[in-house]
Amino acid sequence: MSTLSTSQASKPVAVVAPKSSSPKASTKMHRRSRSGCFTCRLRRKKCDEGKGQCKACKHLGLKCEYKRPMWWSNNEQRKQQKEHIKTIIKRTKLCEKTTQIGRISADTPPGLSHSLPTSATYSEATAHTRADSVDSQYSLAYEFNQAPVHDHFDPYQPHVVTPQFESHSHYPSYPPTPYEVDIKTERQMYVNDIPTRRDSSISTFSTFQPPPSHVTLPSFPEEDWVQEDIYETRDDIFSPEEGLDFEFFDFSHGLPHASQQAFIEVDDCDRSLLDHFIDNVLRLIFPILEVNQHGSARTEVILPALGSNKCYLHCCLSIAAIHLKSTSGIQSEQIDSDIMRHRYATISELCEALHRDTNHLQILEATLGMIFFQCSVGRPDDCLPDIPWHQHFQAASSLVKKLELPHAMVHGNSAKLHPPFNMTLASWIDILGATMLGRAPQFANTYREKHLSASTSGLCELMGCEDRTMYLISEIACLDALRISAALDDIQLCQHIKLLGEQMDLTEPPPGVLDFPYSSTGAIRPKQLSRNMTAMFRLAARIYLCNLVPGASRFDSSMLNLISRLAGILEYIPSGPEGFDRSLVWPLLIGGSLSTPSSSFRHAFALRVARLGEQADFGSFGRMNRLLQEVWRQSDEGTPHGGRQNVHWRDVMQQKGWDFLLI
Repeated sequence: MSTLSTSQASKPVAVVAPKSSSPKASTKMHRRSRSGCFTCRLRRKKCDEGKGQCKACKHLGLKCEYKRPMWWSNNEQRKQQKEHIKTIIKRTKLCEKTTQIGRISADTPPGLSHSLPTSATYSEATAHTRADSVDSQYSLAYEFNQAPVHDHFDPYQPHVVTPQFESHSHYPSYPPTPYEVDIKTERQMYVNDIPTRRDSSISTFSTFQPPPSHVTLPSFPEEDWVQEDIYETRDDIFSPEEGLDFEFFDFSHGLPHASQQAFIEVDDCDRSLLDHFIDNVLRLIFPILEVNQHGSARTEVILPALGSNKCYLHCCLSIAAIHLKSTSGIQSEQIDSDIMRHRYATISELCEALHRDTNHLQILEATLGMIFFQCSVGRPDDCLPDIPWHQHFQAASSLVKKLELPHAMVHGNSAKLHPPFNMTLASWIDILGATMLGRAPQFANTYREKHLSASTSGLCELMGCEDRTMYLISEIACLDALRISAALDDIQLCQHIKLLGEQMDLTEPPPGVLDFPYSSTGAIRPKQLSRNMTAMFRLAARIYLCNLVPGASRFDSSMLNLISRLAGILEYIPSGPEGFDRSLVWPLLIGGSLSTPSSSFRHAFALRVARLGEQADFGSFGRMNRLLQEVWRQSDEGTPHGGRQNVHWRDVMQQKGWDFLLI
C-alpha cells in the first residue's frame, strides 16, 4: 500500500506559460541529458539538474532522486511510482488552485484558510516555505493594518479589472451574502499513457464577489499527466448559510489565524508511518471540528504538536502503525514491533516529563492523544498489551487540576475568554468515559456549575452535541454511580430520575428543528448537523435515565417508543464513509443495547454498518458493534420462548474482559 508524503502535498505550483507555436521554437533542438534526476526521466520531462532538488520536482512537490532508485529497474514498480507521482501532482495543483480561488477580493477577510506545512519539513530541519509575493496582500510579510490599495481582480477573468467594492481597511465584517459557484470538472483516465475514459462532475464553492455569467475559470496549461485541475472534495465544501467562529477555542499552540509551520524530525525508518498518519489517520480524529472550523484540527492541534512534542509524536506514530495493521491486514512481527516501540517510547517520555514536573501542557496533550486517538483506529480483537484508557485519564485529570483548567473553563465565559481546547477534549472523555465505568465524572462539579450558569465549554463545536445535554449526561452518570453503590433507596432514586427528566424537558427544542444537514447544492450545514446530533445524544440520555428506574425493561411501551424515535433521528445524520456515524458511538450503544429483535433501530443500524463498509470494523464504532452483537446474542436467547431478560452492556464487557472507551 503506497502512502503519500504530507511534506509533498502542500507545495505551490508555478503556472507554466503556454508553449510557443512559432516555427523557430518548434525546430529548436536540444541535447538529451543522461544525468537528470530519475523522477524527470520517468516523466520524460527536461531536468535542469539543480543541486539537491531540480526546479521541476521542487515546483510540483515531488521527491527528486539523482541516485538510481530501486523502482527504476522493475517495470511494475515503475508503473506504481508513476501513479504515485500523478497523485502527488494532482494534490499539489489542487492546493495551488484552491489558494488562487481563495484570493477573490480585497474585501475578503484574511485568514479564512490556514497555513499548511510545506515541503520537506518532516525530515529536515530547514524550512521550505512559499516565497513572499510582492503583489499579494496575503503573503507572510504583508502588513494587514494598512489599507488595501491594489485593484480588484475577477477570479473568473483574471486580466479584467472589475469595479471596486467599498473598501474596509480593517475588515470589520464579512460581506452580507456569499454566492455559490458551480465548477464543472473534466476528468480523463489514462491507461499506459493512452487516454481512455473521460467524465465530468460539478462541485461548489462560496465567494463573496458576484461572479460574471459570461466567463469561465482559467485553466492551467496541460502538463504532465494531470487532466483534472480541480476535483470535488466534500471536505472542502463550506456551507454558505452559516457563519463559523474560527477563533472559538484557545488552542495550546496559538490562535487559529496564526501561521503554523510544522517542523517534524523523524527517523528514516518512521517516515512512512508519519506520512500514513497525516494522510490517512488525521482526518478520522476530529470530524465535527473539521466541519465547524475547517482545517483547525490539522493546523492548530495536531501538526504543531507533532513538531514540538516528542511524546505526542511517538503516540501518533504508534496510532499510525495500528491503523496500518488494521486496514492493510498486515500480520507481521515488524508492524507489531513498531506499535510497541512507539507505545513504549510514549510512556517513557511521559514518565520522564512527570518526574521533571515540567511541560505540563505537553504532557496533558500527549496523554489525551493516547486516550482519544485509539477511538479512531484498531480492531476489537487487538491483543497487544496496553495500559487501560482510564489509568491514562487518571494522570490526565491530575494534570488538568495542576494547570487549573477547570477554573479557566468556569470563569472564562464571564471574562469572554475562549475555552481551553485540552479541557474541552478532557471533558468529553470524562463525561462519556464515566458511563463506561459506572462512576461519577472527575469534574462533575465543574459541569454542574457550567450548567447552572448556562455557559459553553466548546463541546458542541468539538464533538457535535450541545453543552447542556452533555452536562445532563454527567448528572445521570453521577446518579448511576450512586445507584450502583446502593447509596440511594428506590424512592430517592425515582425522585432524582424525575427531577433530571424535568431538566431534560427544558432542553427540548421546538417541533420542526430536525432537518437534513445538506443545502440544496450539497454543502454541509454545520449548525443543522449539530442540532441533529444533539437530538441523538439527548434521546440516548433519556433512554439511559429511564433504564435507571427499578424494574425497567426494554419491552416497556415507553422504552420501545424511545428506541423507535432514536431510529427516526438517525435518518437525519449522514451515513457512509464520509458520514458521521463514528461520532455517534455512545448514543448508538445506549439505544442499541435496549433494542428488541423486531425494532426498527436494528434494521437502521444494520443498514448504516453496511454503508460504512470495512470502516465499521475499526475504532470505537467497530468495538461498539462487536459489543452490541454480543449483548443481542445473550439478551435475545430467551425471547423465542417467552423470556424477557435484560443484559447490561457493562456486564458483557466485564465478562469478556473488554476495557473499551466507546465515545
